[in-house]
Amino acid sequence: MLSKKQARAFFLGGTLVTFLIFIGLTVYSLSEGNDQSNKENLTASVVRGKEIWESNNCMGCHTLLGEGAYYAPELTKVIDRRGEGYVKAILMSPVPWQPNGRKMVAYGMSKNEAEDVVAFFKWIGKIDLNGFDRIVSPLAKKKINN
Repeated sequence: MLSKKQARAFFLGGTLVTFLIFIGLTVYSLSEGNDQSNKENLTASVVRGKEIWESNNCMGCHTLLGEGAYYAPELTKVIDRRGEGYVKAILMSPVPWQPNGRKMVAYGMSKNEAEDVVAFFKWIGKIDLNGFDRIVSPLAKKKINN
């Protein structure tokens, strides 16, 4: 059994070691070599696409990078899965689209707006996810189908 003095030293030493490890991992994570954000490919079109995404509350139904609702499909790699033409057609459609009984709002976007959203999806799709997309896609499909 530890004395009070030994217990205090053990606690303070453990706290210090844990704090130093935390600081080291933080510095390592924030270093330029570990940047996986794809910020070098950020364009005005991508920014406009993100603004359209937010103004239409797409995250109210879809997930992006695992964040959002599970009512509709995960869209992080949608361009790889479906292609640009398919996504543009859905965004520009003047009638509501109803896959698998779920109704998507008919946004009736202009060609330029749809291209901006596609540019945003392309940019998101190029972010290094460290295998996250292989985990999330099956989980998202499972939740949607239930």
